[in-house]
Amino acid sequence: MPDPNPESELMDLRRIGIHPDFWYPLAWSRELKKGKSLGVTFAGNPIVLARTQKGEVFALADRCSHRQVPLSLGVVCGETLKCCYHAWSYDKSGKCINIPYLEKGQSLPEGVRSYPSQEAYGLIFVFTGEPIKSEIVPFPDLPGQRDPEFKTRRLSRRIRCHYSFLHENLMDMNHQYLHRSLMGGIKPTLLQTNFGEHWYEAVYTFNRVSGRQSLGEKFMLGQSASAPADSAHDLMRVCTRYPYQTLTFSRANSEKPVLDLWLCYVPMDAEQKVNHSFGLMMIRKPSLPGLIHLFWPFIIGFTEGIFAQDRMIVEKEQAAHDQQGKDQNFEIFSVIRGLRHLLRTQGLPLKNVLEL
Repeated sequence: MPDPNPESELMDLRRIGIHPDFWYPLAWSRELKKGKSLGVTFAGNPIVLARTQKGEVFALADRCSHRQVPLSLGVVCGETLKCCYHAWSYDKSGKCINIPYLEKGQSLPEGVRSYPSQEAYGLIFVFTGEPIKSEIVPFPDLPGQRDPEFKTRRLSRRIRCHYSFLHENLMDMNHQYLHRSLMGGIKPTLLQTNFGEHWYEAVYTFNRVSGRQSLGEKFMLGQSASAPADSAHDLMRVCTRYPYQTLTFSRANSEKPVLDLWLCYVPMDAEQKVNHSFGLMMIRKPSLPGLIHLFWPFIIGFTEGIFAQDRMIVEKEQAAHDQQGKDQNFEIFSVIRGLRHLLRTQGLPLKNVLEL
């Protein structure tokens, strides 16, 4: 899906907001205990998550309709949420159902916005757009999470950059030079690209041209070796299926990947220059039972090093954009040009997002 227009003639991608009409993870399930509430944000909009005494989760705008104070400071009472200030109570639909001092003959005021919510994969998802669309927009399907052959690492970090920098960083495997201190010399080869209206995928293979595998890389991906030109390749597939991003790494002639990574970048602020990256990294277990637990500390150490370098560099990209006041990137890689086209067409200009 090549970008048909020169970059200079297009709206600055860093001023395109993520589209709200999707299911976004806003917290980990373990963060929200029974009978408690939790304040979160999506693109500058405050949202309160509450877990009832029965264990059900619901999501409301985090502002009491009375004095606009955060409902996340309130108290969960049974199946309702009570504001900490004057004890106005709201049910799961956001309807105001009780005001302790309401005078006889007075009617209850309007409540607050409610958001559809679901809990899966150890995450609490909220549909942040038009509620009616939550019934037709697909919920993320992660079969690796249900597969006992995989062990999952949960990833959670706040990164000070626009979400598009994160999509580009993972999609462009030419940046492996950044990780030379951890992985040695890796030469990526782009084999093909695939795309549709709402997704874009790049398929790579790799050769090691210098250095050695670290133990963490070896335990996570297996022994790395250069494949002859006429043999099957080890393949890495990176796909942005808007708004989510995935990466799978498969050994040659293997039916299942050895690494299956799912990521979602959730904007925190109104300008969408700060994102919370929620991720599930599913790693295939060795055939010997229990061996994955021995390998796990090495895998964590290796991936933390990679993530730290990626975080550093994308935050530097955002800083450069802020200093220059616009996107002055000179991009030549067709994969990133295609990805940018997808992100532009699927997102919304920030001024439109702020009006929702």
